[in-house]
Amino acid sequence: FRTGCWLAGIREVEGGVVAVLLKLILLAVHVALPVSGLLGPASQSSSSTLLHHFGNTRSHPINYKFCRPRYDNTITLYSKASSRTGGRSGKGFGGLHPTSKKITPRSSSTIFYDDEGNVLSQRQQKPLSDDDSQHSIKNVKNELIDTDGEQIHNSSDKPNNNNRVTNFLSNLPKVLSKPPLVSSTSEWRRLQRHASQILKSTHLRDLLQDPTRCDAMWAEHDGVYLDYSRQQATLETMELLFDLAEKQELTKRIDAMVNGEKINFTEDRAVLHTALRASREDVGTVFVDGVDAIGEVHEVLDQIKAFTEAFRSGQITGYTGKRMRNIVSVGIGGSYLGPEFLHEVLKTEEEGINSSLGYSLRFLANVDPVDVERTCADLDPEETLIIIVSKTFTTAETMLNARTMRQWLWDFMGDDIDVVRKHVVACSSVSATENVKKFGIDTENGMFRFWDWVGGRYSVCGAAGAVPISLLYGYDLFEKFLEGARSMDQHFIKAPMRENIPIIMGLLGVWNSSFMGYNSRALIPYAQALLRLPAHIQQLDMESNGKRISRHGIEIDYPVGEVDFGEPGTNSQHSFFQLIHQGQTIPVDFLGFVQSQHDLLMDSEQLSSHDELMANFFAQPDALANGKTAEEVRAEGCPEELILHKVFDGNRPSSSLLFPQLSAYVTGQILSLYEHRTAVQGFIWDLNSFDQWGVELGKKLAIDVKGHLLKARYDPEQKPVDAGSPATSRILNYYVKNGREASANGTGLSVNPLTSVTRKNHKDNITKKTHSRDNAYPPPLQHDLGGNVGKLS
Repeated sequence: FRTGCWLAGIREVEGGVVAVLLKLILLAVHVALPVSGLLGPASQSSSSTLLHHFGNTRSHPINYKFCRPRYDNTITLYSKASSRTGGRSGKGFGGLHPTSKKITPRSSSTIFYDDEGNVLSQRQQKPLSDDDSQHSIKNVKNELIDTDGEQIHNSSDKPNNNNRVTNFLSNLPKVLSKPPLVSSTSEWRRLQRHASQILKSTHLRDLLQDPTRCDAMWAEHDGVYLDYSRQQATLETMELLFDLAEKQELTKRIDAMVNGEKINFTEDRAVLHTALRASREDVGTVFVDGVDAIGEVHEVLDQIKAFTEAFRSGQITGYTGKRMRNIVSVGIGGSYLGPEFLHEVLKTEEEGINSSLGYSLRFLANVDPVDVERTCADLDPEETLIIIVSKTFTTAETMLNARTMRQWLWDFMGDDIDVVRKHVVACSSVSATENVKKFGIDTENGMFRFWDWVGGRYSVCGAAGAVPISLLYGYDLFEKFLEGARSMDQHFIKAPMRENIPIIMGLLGVWNSSFMGYNSRALIPYAQALLRLPAHIQQLDMESNGKRISRHGIEIDYPVGEVDFGEPGTNSQHSFFQLIHQGQTIPVDFLGFVQSQHDLLMDSEQLSSHDELMANFFAQPDALANGKTAEEVRAEGCPEELILHKVFDGNRPSSSLLFPQLSAYVTGQILSLYEHRTAVQGFIWDLNSFDQWGVELGKKLAIDVKGHLLKARYDPEQKPVDAGSPATSRILNYYVKNGREASANGTGLSVNPLTSVTRKNHKDNITKKTHSRDNAYPPPLQHDLGGNVGKLS
């Protein structure tokens, strides 16, 4: 293979497997033609002229010996007589050199490039359609023109079946059956060249002084204000990004998603999280496999509303007749992160405070038994409802925790099947109904379905979020959350690209990651109630776009998928902002709010606490963008030896999002905004953002390891574990051996350490003896915050 590349003059293997195979095929043709006498002296009248072997029956004044198709739909012509070397050194074919002439399919791109991607000439021809871009080489044998627009070959000429070049060209579509990567398009290359200019010649300190640019780089919708003027981008950058979006048919792909086409092709599924918050008026407009998707959604929402109202009114009681007031949601991944982020917002939202009085909600996600202990610590099982969230009802971690919680209920109330029917409900898919029934759950009244066309990380608007949130806060407040998400959905679907907030943010994400080389991104909400938002967006984005293969089955050759992280401001400023200001360049999203959920103004202060918070929100983007020069530091009287330590380079990009006030409605807008930003980036990168095969391998290996541990725990001979890998075997044996030694030392561990989930509840933990010894008092059954007329008013 390498020898063939060397003979072909290919000094570097580039362009992917298809390009290399094409070059080797051309090499074979180049070797075969002289043997058959097809490559004779260059002469206009000679039958050995390559153009005649293309099937041209008329003389033509251009005599070239070889051609090389390019992904940009142009063909480089080669001639032994050419004095122009062109292209990169050592890239010729067997001594043939590229000339300045090009030929291109008449129906293809109108721009002509040399091997370095520089424009040579341009003619107004028929625009390149999508089908042409994917199968452009097929047109080579149909109609070729030179850079002067002269026709060289027309497919109406009778082909010569014995002509090797004609046969070669007719087989090219088979070789190039897969569309090229987006990185091979002219739009992508123009952005690459533009990025190098931006990095070399611009600084945000200067860009922010351009009023025309700053006045153009913002967008607004339904109270959501985006300012992206502090991105390392110019107005030309944005136009080039919009050109790339058009090339990738972004709006067409968005329409395909929201209309229920099966764009998740690896799992043969539609992607319809937008249907989860669609209006009832849209029932009958979106179908998947003949099923009315939005109609099904509203059937489930009606079921959830009726169930939660009965629960909150006391019509539904526990096994012992007690009214239930504690809710535990058992799930992992999107079944946990999304609902928990929403719960953290609503529990300090005014309506949420009032509606949740007397109830509690906890999440059990980690298979670590400590998470079970922390979750159940002070709960009364007789007053607790368990929600198990699992699409297939087979997720290993979730089902182990589900069985543990079921045992916890049984330990207190007996193992009557009605204990499960009264205290456990499920959010699962219809296909898992039998598994749900086997667990003991009442599938008629206690199962809330969701669908294969909603991935876990997109499911917070479905039953996974609706059931726990509605039980705690009431269905009406959850519905406001859905309305906010719907508002942003409609903006995403209908707004022009240049005014579309999710599209703009998605394109800037592509710009920063693939062109500017920034592989991380921070999310900083200036609202403590959004403390779990960064973790949810981390899963949403990294599980969606952490891929290496394009949707066409080609390994990508460009950076995709940022490392997302974040913390609320101002906590984050005292955590990792040192690195963001003076270390690596990390683009940042700042989220701020015009009004606080709960503001404070102390008698001795001039500004409210929220103004103090927002002062940081406005200052940090400018500090990152402008930095601080050595001259500015020196002017402050800083000792010379410390100046470099106090210099800030600046030129660090960020975007600022400003919202009215953090409410259920605005939280829905934020969720939808970031879901669609993720989709936009995946569409531009040609990824399938809706599968997650990367999580499967670790699960499979964990099953194997469990088998080794099971054998080791119960092996009377205590033979060493052989896991098939010396490193894995060594650490597993260390784990097992030290567990045995801990048991022998009287620490309470058995060979197979087991603990009972049975425990006293909070009412029994504090005795009279405890009272007198520690002067302790039992916790109140109900807090005295008093909602909007109490301590939080």
